[in-house]
Amino acid sequence: MRESELHQHIANRSRGLSLLNGYRSVVGPGDDCAVLKNASGEILLLTVDQLVEGRHFETGTDIDLIARKAVARSVSDIAAMGGVPVWSLGTGVLPKGFGHGNELFDAMHKWANHWGCPLVGGDIASHTDPEHPLTLSVTIGGIMEEGHAPVLRSGAKPGDLVYVTGSIGGSFESGWHLLFEPRWVIGADASRPGSGVHAMMDLSDGLGRDADRIARASGVMIEFDATRLPINHRCADWRAACGEGEDYELLLCIHPDTDPPAGVQGPIGVCIASDSPGAVIIDAYGKRHSASEMGWDH
Repeated sequence: MRESELHQHIANRSRGLSLLNGYRSVVGPGDDCAVLKNASGEILLLTVDQLVEGRHFETGTDIDLIARKAVARSVSDIAAMGGVPVWSLGTGVLPKGFGHGNELFDAMHKWANHWGCPLVGGDIASHTDPEHPLTLSVTIGGIMEEGHAPVLRSGAKPGDLVYVTGSIGGSFESGWHLLFEPRWVIGADASRPGSGVHAMMDLSDGLGRDADRIARASGVMIEFDATRLPINHRCADWRAACGEGEDYELLLCIHPDTDPPAGVQGPIGVCIASDSPGAVIIDAYGKRHSASEMGWDH
């Protein structure tokens, strides 16, 4: 089963979630974070992400960089909702005989504190196989600043202009996938009242596939101009840039009459009304290319 099919199954089965103790589910599976609200109106953001050796980092990667990415991936999800990270939980499945446990924990502790979400608990297990890949999982809880509201994938409207917080592509070649800085400051600015930001998500699976997710969730067509994409110089062309993934930039759909938050690039595209939601990239010759398959579907 493809990742996208499993995600859809989970979303379908999770509709109408009912929670206890005064909390209700505002947003369930299908966005960058789950959003819960209690009886007094307080909002809690929850996200979890995994980091798997051989998939998200190469064997032999520095322990500090592994720990950094494990935390940063989940901080980026909080950023994509416009929230602020406040605490984290970490789990790890260590290969048999793994000799860097203390170093790994100390590094995760350091980076969690760096982004204001200290580790408050977790769990450790050891695999019986020394060849089993190191696997880490980090859960982060976040909050919204007073008066701010979560920015969802599903809010894009026809006429919105599309922006991105940085260049795309070449993340593995440049090492950016280990060194990126989650864009939570820009995200928090995007969630303030009157920002004009209607939809937002972080780019982990590739601009093409992730933009297609926003478009389908919002019921619009997103058209990108390939000549305006901020492509990393390590990419051969816009196709590679849109499909490689691991960029961890934010993609924002913004009302055309509003000034975009400081630090974004564009516009690189526009949202239009369509009976067939999705994302396309228009090349320099005017040819339209479907973006839905440009990116990771694990």
